[in-house]
Amino acid sequence: MSGHAFPHPIYRRVVLEPAYADASAYLFGPMLAANRAHVRMLAKQRIITPGCADSILAALDQIEVAGLTALPYRPGVEDLFFAVEGRVIEIAGAECGGNLQIARSRNDLGAALGRMALRDLQQSLIDDQLALRRQILAQARLNLDALMPGHTHTQPAQPTTFAHYLMAVASALGRDTQRLRQARAVTNLSPLGAAAFTTTGFPIDRAFIAEALAFDGLVLNAHDAIGAADHYLQTASALQIMASTLTRFCHDLLIMATQEVGAIVVDDSFIQISSIMPQKRNPVALEHVRSRLANVYGQAQTIFTQAHNVFYGDTQDIEDEMLAPLFRMCETARDCLQLLAAVVETMTFRRERLAARAAAGFTTATELADALTREKGLPFRSAHRIVSRVVRRAMAESVGPEDVTAGMLKQAAAEDAIALEVDDAWVQRALDPARFVAIRNIPGGVGPEAARAMLAELETQLV
Repeated sequence: MSGHAFPHPIYRRVVLEPAYADASAYLFGPMLAANRAHVRMLAKQRIITPGCADSILAALDQIEVAGLTALPYRPGVEDLFFAVEGRVIEIAGAECGGNLQIARSRNDLGAALGRMALRDLQQSLIDDQLALRRQILAQARLNLDALMPGHTHTQPAQPTTFAHYLMAVASALGRDTQRLRQARAVTNLSPLGAAAFTTTGFPIDRAFIAEALAFDGLVLNAHDAIGAADHYLQTASALQIMASTLTRFCHDLLIMATQEVGAIVVDDSFIQISSIMPQKRNPVALEHVRSRLANVYGQAQTIFTQAHNVFYGDTQDIEDEMLAPLFRMCETARDCLQLLAAVVETMTFRRERLAARAAAGFTTATELADALTREKGLPFRSAHRIVSRVVRRAMAESVGPEDVTAGMLKQAAAEDAIALEVDDAWVQRALDPARFVAIRNIPGGVGPEAARAMLAELETQLV
């Protein structure tokens, strides 16, 4: 049964007021800029008079000075677009102000405003990513020679350095930045001039508007201009991948910060205490980052779902409904990047403690097998088998790598009828974790020369 004037109270509460609030938060500035560019273009093309253009521009200036407090949501005003246009008409008069919307639709304007707001968020995210990478690489520079056990399948594998690990994370985050830059390039194209979706019979200049608003070019096809959502999806995808990168990093840092591992010390400014256990030192800032990155991941999936199986054209699915979670996802991602950068900047790596563990679990066994092949001429598979025997027996007898002798190695080789000429010093040299790291200097390696070259290359990417 009918009986309510537009808007129905429920429609107002559920749809219009939240959409108006979101548009006010993100689109007010872009809307004023787009209106100014459009008016100047109309005047340049002699579609409106210079006098009318001046009146409309003055009205827009007045609206900007008054700010959003002068444009609260009012029933009967569908959205921020109509609120601004209505105020322009009030100030400039219907004769001039009523021409603001010549050769334009809410369709192409809304698409443009979404792109303008998003490109700014994308650039802020890129800047935040660069800031985090800068802090990661600063820690890497401080810890170029900081030995630690490296892990595969969560088990001690080979000696590495804290710097080499950090540069791996920085490299992955660099690719996240590249993906976001690519998304921004796709976003920063102007849909203005598409009007509803077929352009207009007025002789407008699309290129003029695009240049005035700092777009890099045009979305050429007018239907595509108002129907596209792939720039939103590309942004969501880039941030979802970034969230995966950073949650893995957070996971590692939380493990490293445990008392049992004790690889890093999170600064006291990010530590909370227990309400009952006096000794507790909880690195909860990293837990907050990890949880909020999960929100980013989920919001990205929401955006993908919203764009799935909908009409290729102007729909609310890819306008108001998609923009709100997209912008919130971007803001959440920025918070995560900034908080994590601060944690990384202030954390301390426990060099001596980790260096003492670098050879634990026979992490240097690979180099012992390599040395048998490189210096004694054994086939690698034979060397691997001999060293495996030594390690199994040593661990069974609770013998650490520092106590492995030439006799143990010779005995294991003799089982394959291989006579080795080695002494204890040769064996211990092969099992030394510092030497393990030092000789791995091919590109990408953990050795000092390779690490410094890699760090220098990664630092150049921060410019």
